[in-house]
Amino acid sequence: MNPGRAVTRLTVRQVRRGTLVVLAVTAGMSALVVTTYHSALGGAEGAAALAALAANPAIRTLFGEPVALDTAGGFTVWRTGTVLAVLLSVWGMLAATRISRGEEDAGRWDLLLAGRLTPSAVIRRQLGVLTVAVAGSGTAVTGALALSGTPLTGAALHGAGLALAGAFGVAVALLTAQVLPTRAGATGAATAVLGVALLLRMVGDGIGALGWLRWLSPYGLLALTRPYLDDRVAPLLVLGAGTAAVAALALVLAGRRDLRAGLLAPTTSRPPRRWLLGSVEAFALRRLLRPLTGWAAGIGAYFLLIGLLAESLTAFLADNPLFAEAAAEAGFAGLVTVRGYAATLFALLAVPVGIFAALRLADFGAAEADRRLTSLHAQPLRRGRLLAAEVVAALAGAAVLLTAAGTLTWLGATIVDAGLSLPAALAGAWNVLPVVLLALGAAVLALGWTPRAVAAVGALPGAGGFLLKVTAESAGQPEVGRLSPFAHLAAVPSTGPNWPASLAMAGVAVAVAALGWWGYHRRDLRG
Repeated sequence: MNPGRAVTRLTVRQVRRGTLVVLAVTAGMSALVVTTYHSALGGAEGAAALAALAANPAIRTLFGEPVALDTAGGFTVWRTGTVLAVLLSVWGMLAATRISRGEEDAGRWDLLLAGRLTPSAVIRRQLGVLTVAVAGSGTAVTGALALSGTPLTGAALHGAGLALAGAFGVAVALLTAQVLPTRAGATGAATAVLGVALLLRMVGDGIGALGWLRWLSPYGLLALTRPYLDDRVAPLLVLGAGTAAVAALALVLAGRRDLRAGLLAPTTSRPPRRWLLGSVEAFALRRLLRPLTGWAAGIGAYFLLIGLLAESLTAFLADNPLFAEAAAEAGFAGLVTVRGYAATLFALLAVPVGIFAALRLADFGAAEADRRLTSLHAQPLRRGRLLAAEVVAALAGAAVLLTAAGTLTWLGATIVDAGLSLPAALAGAWNVLPVVLLALGAAVLALGWTPRAVAAVGALPGAGGFLLKVTAESAGQPEVGRLSPFAHLAAVPSTGPNWPASLAMAGVAVAVAALGWWGYHRRDLRG
């Protein structure tokens, strides 16, 4: 077989499952919002509420500039556009660093590149497969919107914008994989680029005088196309040109570095750093600190913004009850008070914190597969002690993230005098701990029985449970939504905690983790 074609087929196998999941989520969310638009926001009262929505700066900062809200397509683009663009670009970024720098760091490129293939040729084929994958999601969104009755031009423009946003994430990740010498460093740098891009979009939408910043962000360019109203093509041309330039630079740099190295080589002259190397528990904490810092900065910045917007958003929803009712039908009740608003937004916190915990266990599994733990396994150390150290470190990191989110929400609310106390904010943030425990328990279960799927299984209680609840509520199927752990969380700090449900979820998490622990002891080591 031609070696280039073999690499292409391998890349397809590596990303096919994730591609199908992302395609289903993007198309399904778009179709769901279109089908529920007329029942939720039809009539003259809905038109008046939509006009008020477009003028609210807090709404614009969080969700983007409302455009063509009097049409089902325009409302769908406003409600889901930024979310789906971030989803596609982040998935593309993570997939790109995993199959490029991750495979190279694991030593699986050594024999591959000893033949006729060059690093640039491998990167080019991976870029092609991932570009087709995100383009498939954009096409699926176009089809879902068109089949739901929205005009084809706006649907195609929105789908093309989503595909380009995903391709931008892929290109940035492949570029950072050439510049930095490790997968973690490449992923962190690419995440920072996408985070700054999202921040530029939010500032440009929220402050009229800084609207030009949207031209510097892929998410801002996506919004500037204004589907179903102006149908602008120029922003997509700019986004496409920028993505092509980044991808071309990545291909050029791939041929100018050594295998398992980056253009930026780590310094070899710094003094040794021996802190937290005295035990496996201390080493687990050391490995946690750097990713925890990045996650805490991102989550903290978001919830600081949530606190700053508390007064503005609750006042807006109190004056426009139609939107409050629509939010309640989608599973977001109680938004007209500051405490209810905080409780609703804190429920979202379980998703990123649960993913964080799952990724820590996935990183532990990857270290085992890549033989980075071989020397530890050769020592007189029980495997259970290694796993316990990682679980405790992940739990400690989750506690830090919950505390940071609650504290910064209180700080933002205090700045605008929204009337949210620090104990109330911390109670709301810590209320989602049972869902985080379920995510951690699911990750341990996967580590013991399906170690290749630790991240995916660990994300199910948080990300999957939240998506299930919102979808079921929007579709008028609350009985189905009861299967989600989010359905059993109380609206803290608006009300008191649901202690029976919380303790039951914690018990399930412990039982699931114990089953995973047993499987981990019984299976062979990977690598």
